[in-house]
Amino acid sequence: MTEEELSGTREQEKESGRETEPESLHVQSHDKRLSPGHGEKESGAMATEPGPGPLPDQEESGDQIDREQELFEHYRYTVDPGQSMLRIDKYLSARIENVSRTRIQAAAQAGNILVNDSPVKPNYRVKPLDVIQILLPNPPREIELIPQDLPISVVYEDEDLIVVDKAAGMVVHPAYGNYSGTLMNALMHHFRHLPLFQTGELRPGLVHRIDKNTSGLLVVAKNEYAHNRLARQFFRRTTGRLYTALVWGTPDPPEGTITGHVGRNIRDRKIMQVFPDGSQGKHAVTHYRIIEPLGYVSLIECRLETGRTHQIRVHMAWKGHPLFNDEEYGGHRILKGTTFTKYQQFVRNCLELLPRQALHARTLAFDHPTTGQRLSFESPLPRDMVEVIEKWRGYVAGRE
Repeated sequence: MTEEELSGTREQEKESGRETEPESLHVQSHDKRLSPGHGEKESGAMATEPGPGPLPDQEESGDQIDREQELFEHYRYTVDPGQSMLRIDKYLSARIENVSRTRIQAAAQAGNILVNDSPVKPNYRVKPLDVIQILLPNPPREIELIPQDLPISVVYEDEDLIVVDKAAGMVVHPAYGNYSGTLMNALMHHFRHLPLFQTGELRPGLVHRIDKNTSGLLVVAKNEYAHNRLARQFFRRTTGRLYTALVWGTPDPPEGTITGHVGRNIRDRKIMQVFPDGSQGKHAVTHYRIIEPLGYVSLIECRLETGRTHQIRVHMAWKGHPLFNDEEYGGHRILKGTTFTKYQQFVRNCLELLPRQALHARTLAFDHPTTGQRLSFESPLPRDMVEVIEKWRGYVAGRE
């Protein structure tokens, strides 16, 4: 079935009244490995979500919003007073580089093109002074994506999407310095028969990402319709994401909110920094609470309200509580505790057991792009974090 047919089927089902109140589904992560030949799909009744309403008005005409961590582009155009009536897909394809009319039509079918704050179809004819907004997932890049047969831990999969539990050390998508061995290379191999993965784009189906040395859950779309629907949820911040982290010290208060613009570090562009006066960077909000104090470190839970690059890591470091063994933000040094040789050796042993920042994307929740059902997934802490947490528990118990 073509994408046009698929979209048409969804529209027919919506008109026939097949939409029902969605149920919620919670899935606990398990170690199911995606291997060559895996492709069994779970199907469900198709339905479409209600219209999106106005998209955030955050940029001037024709500008692109730079969303640091969510992988989509948002454009806004005001039609010239002398513009003749023209199909909107033709109008936009002539203005957005490297974007086909097919992708624009898919965005319209998913409700991601608004004219004067109302969703329109691909055949809508633009009029002078129309205000057009379009949300497109996955901006194209110039690096070639090579299929590779790599193991992946699959938490859930159906005909529209896949949820994976990414291991620490795996880069999500190719970039300069990491051209292979990424999650996208693996998915390109396993889904090479799907049209979305035959477009030549660098990040097919991707709507969010986590850092190389962060473990945990990611959702990836398997078709253009699902891609657009999921991208809109991340854009509008209706997804749910909880992270578990081990940080130095004890945050005070034990539960709170960190608000501070996050942008590229002025001296080192590879890392981020907080601009509390808002002079640079992007608005960022992280909610945290202490799960368990462990002497000189604390196990905490973080909830993202925004999704900036390194957001949890840079926010916690800014507050004086860098993540345990986060080399880029100072957590790889012994920041709290005593000078006793035994303690120093204990911490060094912990750093060796967990040779990366102690951060895990533990839960992920979103609305299914076709059924509207709320899906929630949970991934247990990986072995390296569990072992270090147990060592700190033992250290605290030994002091009592």
